Amino acid sequence: MTAYPHMLAPLDLGFTTLKNRVLMGSMHTGLEETKDWNRVAEFYAERARGEVGLMVTGGIGPNLEGSVLPGAAMLSTEEEVANHKIVTDRVHENGGKIAMQILHAGRYAYGPMCVAPSPLKSPISPFPPAELDEDGIEKQISDIVATAARAKEAGYDGVEIMGSEGYFLNQFLVTHTNKREDRWGGSYENRMRLPVEVVRRTREAVGTDFIIIYRLSMIDLVPNGSTYDEVVQLAQEIEKAGATIINTGIGWHEARIPTIATSVPRAAFAWVTKKLMGKVSIPVITSNRINTPEVAEEVLSTGCADMVSMARPMLADPHFVKKAMQDKAAQIAPCIACNQACLDHTFSGKISSCLVNPRACYETELVVAPAETKKSIAIVGSGPAGLSTALTAVERGHEVTIFDRASEIGGQLNMAKQVPGKEEFWGFVDWYRTMVAEAGITVHLNTEATVDTLKGYDEVIIATGVLPRDPEISGQDGDNVHSYIDLLRHKVDTGKKVAVIGAGGIGFDVSEYLVNEGESPTENLPEWMKEWGVADTEEHRSGLSPQGPQPHAPARAVTLLQRKAEKHGKRLGKTTGWIHRAALKMKDVEFVGGVNYERIDDQGLHVSFGDARENPTLIEADDIILCAGQVPERSLADALEAEGITCHVIGGADVAAELDAKRAIDQGTRLAATL
Repeated sequence: MTAYPHMLAPLDLGFTTLKNRVLMGSMHTGLEETKDWNRVAEFYAERARGEVGLMVTGGIGPNLEGSVLPGAAMLSTEEEVANHKIVTDRVHENGGKIAMQILHAGRYAYGPMCVAPSPLKSPISPFPPAELDEDGIEKQISDIVATAARAKEAGYDGVEIMGSEGYFLNQFLVTHTNKREDRWGGSYENRMRLPVEVVRRTREAVGTDFIIIYRLSMIDLVPNGSTYDEVVQLAQEIEKAGATIINTGIGWHEARIPTIATSVPRAAFAWVTKKLMGKVSIPVITSNRINTPEVAEEVLSTGCADMVSMARPMLADPHFVKKAMQDKAAQIAPCIACNQACLDHTFSGKISSCLVNPRACYETELVVAPAETKKSIAIVGSGPAGLSTALTAVERGHEVTIFDRASEIGGQLNMAKQVPGKEEFWGFVDWYRTMVAEAGITVHLNTEATVDTLKGYDEVIIATGVLPRDPEISGQDGDNVHSYIDLLRHKVDTGKKVAVIGAGGIGFDVSEYLVNEGESPTENLPEWMKEWGVADTEEHRSGLSPQGPQPHAPARAVTLLQRKAEKHGKRLGKTTGWIHRAALKMKDVEFVGGVNYERIDDQGLHVSFGDARENPTLIEADDIILCAGQVPERSLADALEAEGITCHVIGGADVAAELDAKRAIDQGTRLAATL
């Protein structure tokens, strides 16, 4: 008897059956653009071996003007068909099914050839689109249909037609982007003509025994988006046109409401999909922030959908479904929705991967093979760098011992998890604890490792992390001055006015911690929706509350300061930095930059501005929190080297920049793969 009967139940589509109700949603990994088709095939094959019911590729452009950027993957020649067949054959050999997403970016296309229903430039692209005429629209339809036919020829089990997230078909649907007055604009019947025609002609081209998923935007979250009735009307017409499945799209890329970041509650938009259940007779998929079998089972068992889409969780653990089937859910590496190695990489033109699992998209390069010689390995530090090294080393057959002066494993992750909006880090640390126990690793906590302790091991790895940087401010030894460690680890109390020194990632986290008290909105969906201005789509067009965001009053008055005269959070994640800035501004956090820290006294923090130290100003504060950066903790490494003992230094002990867990885990994994 499985603990997840709904999630693991097969789904009969008539002409074929999916082995379970889990879809690996589409992700732009950049793999197809490498032209290394063995690498692409192995990425998807690994997920097929993990028993996912159906996979969807990253978006494949139907033509040059519709591709997301110049050089993006397309499927327009027989050579490309043969390349894609390498992928589909490998997936099928490993028992999987795979659909290819056809993505026409419309005005989101990052290139001068972009086209759209109306010549309105997107706020997230520098290129104004050309308005399509009748012949141009016919070309787009024909190219999408031809791409679907080639996908079938290449061996795909189906296609997903991208009609959400503000891409091309979505742009025709709403008056926000469609100002036309011909048969493709004006009334809703005219505006929905294009997606319906695309699905109808695609079905004619591919025949009956081929999956067509239509990705439908069920809540646009932009002004003048679709109404609930329009969403239902479109879904019903898409079904009539021949779609096999309707998948849920949430929000446009230009929307100013977070939809997949870690601060978004789990399954935050399942209620949106549930509104469509019963309105169509084909299966409906729900999406966004579903990252455990328990959440998936809850969503399905309560009738929110027929199937769940999980994209990033399949980066974190390609064997997600298989482990759930084997009653090993606690061993599933968790997606923490950080975006740092997936979406941030995508929008920076890099190959995607995963902070939690650096082998994602590097399956053929980062190979973890049995070691030729088994070694005894000592690791000092049980933060993400040390733990990732330990688990990979044990997987290769080495014997590992961990030493840490702390009373629990996890390192700085244990501070991160205290921050409202970062609750996923609790599960991340729990997973490490589970895997360390499963691997049989010896762990000595509350233990200060010394040079003598480490003598006799074949390999010594120093992952001792960081120390707070000393900002050298006069008066910083006062009782009203605390480090971020005092606040997040030792829970020091503060007054109602707080100055935070340092506006890097830790400064933002500390500010978030200070302005929130009580239950985190991430743990309370109605409160989170109110905070960001998300409304019931049946009551308000596009799911936008007419009142806008209505956050709770801040628990404290916070001033966030930095030495640099630049935008606060400039170096935060490419896809999440705006969320952190917006969240703090909603809580009236004052951003002050370009400062010199003159002194601290009982009144607060005294600052001046610029190289000339002008405009002396008092920032009144009951307490001052120091988040002025970090330096590597290398004392043990230096002592070992002085004794002639070779050691490997990784993570924050190597480079302390912004406590980069992504780099630390990748570095530890790659080191262990070579020992």
